[in-house]
Formats: sequence, structure tokens, C-alpha cells
Amino acid sequence: MQISRYNERKILDKLKPKKVCVLLGPRRIGKTELIKKIADQSKEPVLFLNGDDMRTHLLLEERSVANYRQVLGDNKLLIIDEAQEIENIGQKLKLIVDEIDDVKVLITGSSAFEINNQVGEPLVGRKHVFHMYPLAQLEYASVENSLQTAENLEERLIYGSYPELLHIPDFKQKQNYLNELVFSYLIKDVLSFEGIKKRDKIMKLLQMMAFRVGSEISVEGIGNELGISKNTVDKYLDLFEKVFIMYPVSGYTKNADNEITKKRKWYFWDNGVRNALINQFNPLSLRTDVGQLWENYLFIERTKKFANEERTVFSHFWRTQTKQEIDRIEDENGQLRAYEFKWTQEKVKIPPQFANNYPKAAFNLVNKRNYLRFIL
Repeated sequence: MQISRYNERKILDKLKPKKVCVLLGPRRIGKTELIKKIADQSKEPVLFLNGDDMRTHLLLEERSVANYRQVLGDNKLLIIDEAQEIENIGQKLKLIVDEIDDVKVLITGSSAFEINNQVGEPLVGRKHVFHMYPLAQLEYASVENSLQTAENLEERLIYGSYPELLHIPDFKQKQNYLNELVFSYLIKDVLSFEGIKKRDKIMKLLQMMAFRVGSEISVEGIGNELGISKNTVDKYLDLFEKVFIMYPVSGYTKNADNEITKKRKWYFWDNGVRNALINQFNPLSLRTDVGQLWENYLFIERTKKFANEERTVFSHFWRTQTKQEIDRIEDENGQLRAYEFKWTQEKVKIPPQFANNYPKAAFNLVNKRNYLRFIL
């Protein structure tokens, strides 16, 4: 099954001389397949390089216009996969796009930390950045009908939406794939910053975060449990965000009394990754964490929807000291929307203090009967 990725159209629209298109996302998310597809559609000759290949490093080592003209030859589209592996790649690309006319450049990276360090300042005003996520329901919608979507929901809550899972029919093989993805790729990206000596602490922290999806996190408390400092926990969480494993959500407030803002919640970019970390692939009927899976799934699918629509929406949670709470608050150009997520529940009441503090905010329940309107 071939599913078109929405970034394909966006990149093709922005792929122009004097600019660098940067495609970011975790390993095995489909970046390489997408850029190959873009290369196949190019009406111009393409030079395809791989940052993991030392020959690429040697080709680009001499930072001179003459060298890059020779490397490019007659090619008008330069594609570099895993560009963060190349030393000073930002300076090298700046020289190419500034000095060589009519060359379009597309690069990928699996670490926002490395890419931002490498290309951030040199390519100011010269780049378009795209984020690639696990498959979105809006992408599945192009190849399945509503009945198939309903049938596949439980599998996506448990195994997630990494593209290669589409070609793995057996659930045990899906589990093996996710375990390999987590322990051979994602963890490896984290350890490339910290060194192998921190592996045990990093694994324990990731597992703790997996059990606490959708809960407010006390960084100091986690540090005490792991026997590491608060600053170290913050540093590791930042790395998890930079290599696209998790992302944080802060509390919402307009400085009203009793509202909590200091703690954050963390969500995984993919349910399958989360479940692999705790080795939990049981069906929903045998689980006690369905609410967490549902909340995580809705958060990430909503994020994908806004990315596709190129909308800037700030997401938060809301809670008070008296434990009134709402799962998700969206702030879009000053317009507030509040959502409560329930797997089966049909009715919820808006918390009185929220209604009093934000009388103009919309409030809605999202459950498995109406969730497609929320994520499509």
C-alpha cells in the first residue's frame, strides 16, 4: 500500500533556487522514501548524497565554490539524506545556494538538535523547515473507507503509525519491529549525545515517562526516583524532544488564581513507540491505560492536522489546585477551544471555574464516536 505524504506537495512547492528545504523527523519515518519520490518527479538532473556515507563527507570536505561546482556537475537538484552527520553542513550549503545559480537543495535530518546547530545561523533567511511525523489519519484517509478506519483504530492505538508497519501483517512481527526501532535507532540517537554510560538512566526515564503519559511531571521528583539531578532530567527530556520521541505541553492560564502552570505534561509522537518502551501490546480489552493511549493519540493526530494545514495553534492543558481540569486547550489567534477526551463517555460538564474564567471559550467532548471530526 502506497500512501502519499502531505509534505510531498509542500516541499515541491517550496523547492526553489537560493533556498534549502529541510525535512526533519525521526529515523524510519519515511524521509528517505519521500525524498526519493521527489527526486523521481524532478524534471532536472539530481545529485543524491547520503550523510551516513563517508564518501559524501570527502566530496564536500573542501569548502570552495570550485569544488562544489565540480561535485554538482550538471545537476540542478541536490538532495542530502541525514545531513546532520556532515561537519559544517550549514556553512557548506550557504556557499552553494549563495554562489551557484539555479541549484535547488533538499536535506533531511533525524536530530533537530544537530540540524539546528549546523544550519540554524548559516541558513537564516535561506531555508524552509518541514516536520515529518508518523502517518496521520488524514493520510490514511486517502486509501481507506470509514469502515476500515474504524476497524484499524485499536491497532493504531497499540502499534502506532510508523509507515513500515503497513507491510508487516503479523502482530508479533510488528512488536519486533517496534522494539528494534526503539532500541536500535531512537535510543541510539539519544546516546549519541550522552555516551553509552548513561543508557540505564535514559531507559528508566523513558519508561517512567511512558507510564505517565498525560500526567503532570515533577522533574525534581523524577530525579529523586532515578538518583540524578533535576538539571540532568531536564537535559534528557530536552534530548527526547530533539530526536522526536516526545514533546511537552504546558499548563494554560491568564494569571487567574488557583491555576497550575509550572508543571508540564509529555506526550509521545507515536503510541507504538510508547508501548514498546514498556513492552505492553495487549488488546484494549485487557488494558488499564486506554485513556492514556486515547489522549496521546488525539494529541499527536491533532498536531499532524495543524501541520498539514500550516496553522499556528498553541496547545495546553488546564488544571486548578482544586483539581478541576481539561485535557486540551487550544489558543489560535486569541480564540480559545477546550476539549475533554473520553474513550466511551457520551457527556461531560465544563468545569465551573473554567467557564467563569473563560466564558467565550468553546468546550467539546471528543470520544471514539466523533473523533474523526477532531483530527481530519
